[in-house]
Amino acid sequence: MDDVAVPLSDLTVMPEPQQVYAADGTRLATYTWGDPDGPVVVIVHGFASSARDNWVLTGWVRDLTRAGYRVLALDQRGHGLSEKPHEASAYGIRTLTTDVETVMDAYLVDDAVYVGYSLGARVGWEVVRELPHRIERAVLGGVPDGVPLARLNLDQVRALIADGTPVEDPTTQNYIALTERVPGNDLSSLLALAEGMRASRTVDPDPANAPTQPILFATGSKDGIIEGSKALAAAAPDGRFFEIPDRNHFNAPGSRAFREAALEFLGER
Repeated sequence: MDDVAVPLSDLTVMPEPQQVYAADGTRLATYTWGDPDGPVVVIVHGFASSARDNWVLTGWVRDLTRAGYRVLALDQRGHGLSEKPHEASAYGIRTLTTDVETVMDAYLVDDAVYVGYSLGARVGWEVVRELPHRIERAVLGGVPDGVPLARLNLDQVRALIADGTPVEDPTTQNYIALTERVPGNDLSSLLALAEGMRASRTVDPDPANAPTQPILFATGSKDGIIEGSKALAAAAPDGRFFEIPDRNHFNAPGSRAFREAALEFLGER
C-alpha cells in the first residue's frame, strides 16, 4: 500500500466487529481501537471500500491511535461485514447519516471529531451539519459537490450484473475494479446504493447551508472533483483546503501527506 512503511501483517489485524442495528433493522459492523478514555475520532469509509480497506490498510488507524485517539469505525451498510440490502430505498443520504449517529449513540459517544472519505465524506457533510453539538471538527476527503457516484454509469452496471455485458465507460470500469478489489463486496448492493443516492432529494451538499465547525477538505490533485471540493471548502465558514499531491480519487486515502495534514488539523483543537 502506498506510503505505508510498516509490515502489511501489522496492519491487517482487525478486532471482532460489534454489531449495531440501524433504525430500520439493518445490521452494521463496527470496530474500535485505541485508548478507551482518549478523544474519539469517528472514521467513515468510501464507496466499495470498508473500514479495513480505507483506514486500516492505509495506516490511518495506526497513526490515529498513536496520536492518542480512540478510533470508532463502521462498515457502512452495503459494505464490509455489514448487512447488504439490495433495495435502493435502503440507501438514502438521510439513512446513511442516521447510521453514523446510531453508532455513536450505541457506543455512548457524546462528542467526537470526524474523518470521512468520498461517500464517507459526503455522509460526513450531513453528520457535521446536523450534529454541531457533538462533532467538534472534521476532515472530509474527496467529497463531491454534486450527486455522489454521479459519474457511475448505472445502465452499464445493470447490464454487467444481468448478463455479463462488459462495462465500457472508463470511470465506471474504475469503480468496478475497486469493487472487485475488496473481498466480500456485492455489486448488486452497491448498485442499489448508487441508485438510492441519486433518488435522495437532498443529495447535493448545499453551500448555503454549510457546516460551521472547522473542516479540512482534502482532495487529490489528479481527482476530477477537485474544483467542486475547493468550492465546498470556500463555502464553509471555517473551511480550509488541502490538495493531496499526485493522487486521484481512488488512491488518495493511502497518501502519507493526507494523513499528516489531517492529524495536524485534528490536533488544533
